[in-house]
Amino acid sequence: MRPFGDLEAAIMAELWDRGQPATVRDVLAALNGTRSLAYITVMTVMDNLHRKGQLGREMTGRAWLYRPIRTRAEHAAALLQDVLADAGDRQAALIHFVADLDSDSVSQLRSAVEAARRRENQTRGDTA
Repeated sequence: MRPFGDLEAAIMAELWDRGQPATVRDVLAALNGTRSLAYITVMTVMDNLHRKGQLGREMTGRAWLYRPIRTRAEHAAALLQDVLADAGDRQAALIHFVADLDSDSVSQLRSAVEAARRRENQTRGDTA
């Protein structure tokens, strides 16, 4: 998975922040508060995001309603997985990553690892 381009990222951020499906016109109105974009530009990018599997859509009346397929957190996790897959030495990459974290982030990472282990144990039926 490739990271989003600037306009793709702005569109995805708008849809994630919105928390509900939106039309091209809705997204255009929100984005035009900070930049000047043409309807066809936003429509094309949203259609491309749909074709790439990043947005789902359903026809409502005469307009498509678009929604993100993944949450922002799920998308970020997929990007991190891709980075690790491309790193060559996963362990070295993780060591460098963790070494640059502040203590709060290390605590959050520990909690996330423990939660993932508990979830995995529950899935397998373990009680540990």
